[in-house]
Amino acid sequence: MRYRTIGEVEVSAIGLGAMPMSIEGRPDEARSVRTIHAALDAGVTLIDTADAYHLLPGEVGHNESLIAGALASYSGDTSSVLVATKGGHLRPGDGSWTINGSPDYIKAACDASLKRLGVEAIGLYQHHRPDRKVPYAESIGAVRDLLDAGKIRMAGISNANPSMIRQAQEILGGRLVSVQNQFSPAFRSSEPELDLCGELGIAFLPWSPLGGIGSAADLGSHFTEYSRIGEAHGVSPQRVCLAWMLAKSPVVIPIPGASRPETILDSLAAVDLELSPDEVARLDAA
Repeated sequence: MRYRTIGEVEVSAIGLGAMPMSIEGRPDEARSVRTIHAALDAGVTLIDTADAYHLLPGEVGHNESLIAGALASYSGDTSSVLVATKGGHLRPGDGSWTINGSPDYIKAACDASLKRLGVEAIGLYQHHRPDRKVPYAESIGAVRDLLDAGKIRMAGISNANPSMIRQAQEILGGRLVSVQNQFSPAFRSSEPELDLCGELGIAFLPWSPLGGIGSAADLGSHFTEYSRIGEAHGVSPQRVCLAWMLAKSPVVIPIPGASRPETILDSLAAVDLELSPDEVARLDAA
């Protein structure tokens, strides 16, 4: 496994996005645990979650609790595993998503995540999504307060534009370590944020890097260049996609979603796929 850094913490170059284990179409808990354990066996040291990753009313934090249980039941050493969670997004349980960026809510959400994860401090806590009803500075100020209080070890933001990244970096006193934005072959509009993260030395964590639930399996048919290059290497187009992202910048750490051991293991194999400059250019243009 190759490694990259978030802040001063070394993590696997590809993380595990655990959201599919808790929302629509989720598998039984036993399969989810096997998937997390398979990722850990393969060297994954970054697991992404959020308190809003759940399906039904009354089960807020389902994904966080699932991860905590899987880590507790794992037979190996988990001391180097960084669990990154988020607060500020809500799921009422009817399939919709809402936002609450108020400082009081963010602080209360962090306290609840601490309990579910069973830790004294959350490794990486990220503001999930800007709330138009709340000044962004107030939401990030709450994250800063959590950092100062020692409830979180590192701070990040998600779904942010370049001005938000710079503002968060200023409010956090230069302690912003990660930006988690949507980025995939079908969603390239976060290129400016990726470039800015490279300039500032901040980790860029693409969410839904393969196109998201329901689209990842069809990546190769929608973007045939990934299939052509995959065929040349004897690998899946999904693996090519992740290798392309890793080749774009040393700050990129994709977090593909998975709910089966086979899918996360195929994704993780992307760290060993070396693409030529010509192949990277062809994928950039695809």
